Parts: sequence; structure tokens; C-alpha cells
Amino acid sequence: MPSRRQSGLGLIEVLVALVLLSIGLLGLAGLQASGMRVGLSSIQRSQAAQLAQDMIERLRANVAGAGAYNLALGDAAPACASVAGCELRDWRLRLQALPAGTGAVMVSGQQATVIVQWDDSRGGSALRGSAMADAARGRLRTTQLQITAQLAN
Repeated sequence: MPSRRQSGLGLIEVLVALVLLSIGLLGLAGLQASGMRVGLSSIQRSQAAQLAQDMIERLRANVAGAGAYNLALGDAAPACASVAGCELRDWRLRLQALPAGTGAVMVSGQQATVIVQWDDSRGGSALRGSAMADAARGRLRTTQLQITAQLAN
């Protein structure tokens, strides 16, 4: 004969199990969202590297006219009046695939430096909690990728 004090104990066990399962599922959803943000940031870094390498290859293809490729970050895309102007304009248009994407090219003799800059605040929001993570997130709002290469041997 069951005692009256134990009636409803199974219901409490089920409720506790549901609460624990809900907490676990919420944690899993947060982990999935963080993974998607970091994945997007990784895709953007890959695109930036490809675009920077593309400009280096364009410079290597036109070593004789490489001096005409100088372009600062704040400068507008040049008009398509020369080969260098057309390629810089095309490159700047391609950089718009990145959020707030822009770029710069600096040629000095046979050495070229290409900078690709974009807003990576969405990827940086995966870092949270500590003061170090907040400082890292502040630095990631604007991300720069810089490649320096020799144009000719």
C-alpha cells in the first residue's frame, strides 16, 4: 500500500527533467548562433585574402605600370581612363561584397602592399563576457588584411 506522502513525486521528476532539457537546448541554440557568426567572419576573411591576392596578381601582370596603382583607403575609385584605373575600379567594386569593404594599394619600387578593410563587428560579437573579450570585440569592428609582396624577381 503506497503512502500518501509519495503521490506526485513522478510528476516533480518529470518537471525537473524538462527544466534541465530546456536549459540544455537553449545552450545548444546559443552555441549554434555563435558558430554561425564565427563562420561568417571566416568566410569574409577568406574573401578578403582572395581579393588582396587578386590585386597582387594584377600588379604582377602589369609591372611596368605598377606605379599607377597607388590608391589610399579614403580615396574614391578612379575613373576607367587607363588599365590601372579600370582594374582599381573593378577591384573596389569587388570589395563591396564585404560589409563596408574598401582597400588600398601602395607600390614602392618592386614591392607592393595591398590592404583590404571591412567591418567584422558581426563576427566579433561571438566574443563576450570578460574585459579581454570586450577589448577584442572592439578591435574586430574594423578588420584589415595586409599583404606585402615582391612584384618581380
